[in-house]
Amino acid sequence: MTRTGTGAGALVLPLALAQFVASYAATTMNVAISTIAADIGTTVIGVQTTITLFTLTMAALMIPGSKLTDIWGRKVCFVGGLAVYGAGAVLASQATGIGVMVLGYSVLEGVGSALMIPPIYILITVSFEDLATRARHFGVVSGAGGLGAAAGPLIGGLVTSALSWRASFLLQALLVLVIILLARRVVDPPRSAPAPGFDLLGAVLSAGGLFLVVYGILRTGTYGWFVARTAFTVGGVVIIPAGGPSPVWLFILAGVVVLALLVLHLRARERAGRDPLFSVTLFRDRTTSLGLTTQHLQWLVLQGSFFVVSVFLQQVRGFDAIGTGLMLLPATVGILLSSAAAERLARRHAQRWLVRGGFLATIAGMALLLALVREDSGVFSFVPGLFLVGAGIGVMLTASVNLVQSNSPVRLQGDISGVSRSVSNLGSSVGTALAGSVLVGAAHPGGAPFALALGVLGVVAVVGLVAALLLPGTTRAG
Repeated sequence: MTRTGTGAGALVLPLALAQFVASYAATTMNVAISTIAADIGTTVIGVQTTITLFTLTMAALMIPGSKLTDIWGRKVCFVGGLAVYGAGAVLASQATGIGVMVLGYSVLEGVGSALMIPPIYILITVSFEDLATRARHFGVVSGAGGLGAAAGPLIGGLVTSALSWRASFLLQALLVLVIILLARRVVDPPRSAPAPGFDLLGAVLSAGGLFLVVYGILRTGTYGWFVARTAFTVGGVVIIPAGGPSPVWLFILAGVVVLALLVLHLRARERAGRDPLFSVTLFRDRTTSLGLTTQHLQWLVLQGSFFVVSVFLQQVRGFDAIGTGLMLLPATVGILLSSAAAERLARRHAQRWLVRGGFLATIAGMALLLALVREDSGVFSFVPGLFLVGAGIGVMLTASVNLVQSNSPVRLQGDISGVSRSVSNLGSSVGTALAGSVLVGAAHPGGAPFALALGVLGVVAVVGLVAALLLPGTTRAG
């Protein structure tokens, strides 16, 4: 089924706006942490915890949420997720204490995101048969997501400064209402097979495993990766003293064990002829496995580099949230321009070559940042590096999504969409945690710590390039 003209616009516009809102929510809270803490009578750590819980909720429920699209329908899940998200935004805007904030932002917005994001990518894949046309529309969605993530601090800073942090949540709710109205014209292609059953145990294992892994990664900012910066206590009892091994590996290891149990459960369920939460056959395909790897590393580099540059601009150069958002504008422009060119690039080049080129551009951009940016360098020293990083990641985001989604048959679109989004969310969490673990212990995050953090992310980008070079020339499904 291929849509053209008005029909395509009616489908893609609400999907792109929904991706913008979800990405915006993940970054805009950071600029108002102190203000929110003072207003609702909590601490900065309390507000940071709500942000962490939002990430955890979204990451843990993305795969079960994706499976529900096969059961309830893509449009139903999309609109339902928007409604839950909007209710959470309204509730958060009225918060007078940390409990209401957690319920509105962390829980309801997290659950809403897990329901509405997977249908975005499934609907585009099943609605457009031509790879280049899919690339154009994936480019619009990816560009909207990149814009939301990059512009979140800027828009959030402007709204918070001019009005209040509560207005930022109400702005999200208003935009969600507009998207729901636009979504009335979205047509969900008819189901080609009976609705599958819901794998409850698989959903519990998936959510639990991802929760533990992401939680462990996010706690590296407190405890560090290898040596505990502070004592790990449970109920006032010191389990691991400061200077001992970092407790984050307890959570990560527990998560890996739960995910291993999930794989065993999924295989047993498939052998018994019952519907699994997702099919493990996805990972037997080389293109899918490597494509998911590149997606994970792209988001790791994107969020990690934005975090490093933001910390440098605020703590070393003295920029406020609005100034930081403006300084990141070259990366945003790069993402938008490369996303806009997605269809043209897809018609001229194979997706794997675009992923490779994107990593090369990103590595070059990071090298320019390292070469040109100094504590006393002019503002224009950031422009070429940030633009190349944004352009490279913009190319990769679209090409990798198109590659992975198009490589899976229609019957597995729900499965691959949920796994793909979970892998991307995990990359975002790792990127921020990895960069933060390098900078958090530095009294002054300029000079060597800044270079080391960017250098580590550059090495990750090189690993991504190697994975992209291993991508085969043919795909399983068109």
